Amino acid sequence: MPQLHSTAPRGAEIAPRSVFLEGRFGRMFRNLPSFKPSDADLRKLAESMLEPPESDAGGAENQLQSPPASYPPPAPSPETNPFDNPDIPAGYTYLGQFIDHDITFDPVSSLQRMNDPDGLHDFRTPRFDLDSVYGAGPNNDPYLYDQASGGLKLLLGNNPEGELDLPRNSQGRALTGDPRNDENIIVSQLHLLFLRFHNKVVDQLGGGTLSGDALFDEAQRVVRWHYQWVVVHDFLRRIVGEEVIDDIITARPYVANPGVSVPLNEISLRFYHWEQQPFMPVEFSVAAYRFGHSMIRPDYRINTIVPNDIPIFVPAAHPGEFDDLRGFRPLPKNWTIDWSFFFETGDPTHLQHARRIDAKLAAPLVKLPGLHPAALAVRNLERGRALGLPAGQRVAAAMSIQVLTDDQLGAAAVATGFAGRVPLWFYVLKEAEVLNTGSRLGPVGGRIVAEVILGLLKGDPFSYINVAPSWTPDLPAATPGTFTIPDLVDFIAP
Repeated sequence: MPQLHSTAPRGAEIAPRSVFLEGRFGRMFRNLPSFKPSDADLRKLAESMLEPPESDAGGAENQLQSPPASYPPPAPSPETNPFDNPDIPAGYTYLGQFIDHDITFDPVSSLQRMNDPDGLHDFRTPRFDLDSVYGAGPNNDPYLYDQASGGLKLLLGNNPEGELDLPRNSQGRALTGDPRNDENIIVSQLHLLFLRFHNKVVDQLGGGTLSGDALFDEAQRVVRWHYQWVVVHDFLRRIVGEEVIDDIITARPYVANPGVSVPLNEISLRFYHWEQQPFMPVEFSVAAYRFGHSMIRPDYRINTIVPNDIPIFVPAAHPGEFDDLRGFRPLPKNWTIDWSFFFETGDPTHLQHARRIDAKLAAPLVKLPGLHPAALAVRNLERGRALGLPAGQRVAAAMSIQVLTDDQLGAAAVATGFAGRVPLWFYVLKEAEVLNTGSRLGPVGGRIVAEVILGLLKGDPFSYINVAPSWTPDLPAATPGTFTIPDLVDFIAP
């Protein structure tokens, strides 16, 4: 097994400590006019975005008011299910959610009024630094850390049956750097995976010369850099395609010593630019990155013990303990996630796939528990209007990308009065559906997502791309020199 570094690379010991680090929201395309459709038009468009029942793939009339009467619908196998994306396993939907929670948090914008992005703060550091996991560190957020380890390890919890869970207070609420990472069972178990990842790295490094703060800092660096590699080379390459990544990241040969050439990775951006520090573009956070909502399945199989597919939500206001996957509660008995059902690890016959990236959302997302408006499509469209996003066609033209025609956008968009202009979120989904059969994002959505994610990496002085631009992962992996989520799962396996 390859060994971890016993000492940190030069520059890696410099780590941000302030609890007040924050970025601002802003715009990638500041010169484009806002698109302000009416409430009625937004709702009609949202009505067209409901995935038909799987038993009727031909498409019965979709109504936004409530899920189908046959809810939850039966699930065909991935080989025959036309809604499933054969290229993206189901777990990447929730890895995307986890990544989002690491870089964005806007608690103040409103759906009911126009918001100025320049006046909003992103209370999450716009870096891939896992502050949703580490919080502000063991000195400032000691409740996240295991005091028996001297604060070197992150605190783990157990449910009443003794199964591993997030650490929780006496009322069952998780102790995390971001409360959103407990909003459903899948993302909470993914958060737990990263807690265990850090602790395993501490164990591996503990046999070397490091101790105390130096050991914690090195373990945190190892975890962060491998996580950043996963974001770029596992998650992002699946979502936007190899050609987009390879156009933005270039490996420039550098002769460090006579006769020895090493590749230095550089990131070149065309549309995402900042002056002093990276900001969070609303075109990304409110539109393009919400592609993940179309990837959500109506239900999931979580392991070999629980025999049924579990819905993400059921319509009941107060569901039973085993009725759905909603979070903010201790892990139910026997509900430990078997990651072979979500990622390409373990038994391949277990693997579920994400839904295709298209302009259709799963039935349970029609009625989100406790929210108004309850339909996710309505919420996303209204938020885009409230933050003054431009129409999708305007953004495509600004990027010199061929604009989708009304015929490509579909009868629903034209019939709702959007001919020639549609909301950016809808455009990104429809582009993926029309141009790539929903297997990955199209040129507008893919470029926005790739440039912002890689731009945040470029703008972080502590990322591997800046501290060690020729670095490659050194933890055990199926392919040495790279690292994926399946590798992470295998690394922490008992």
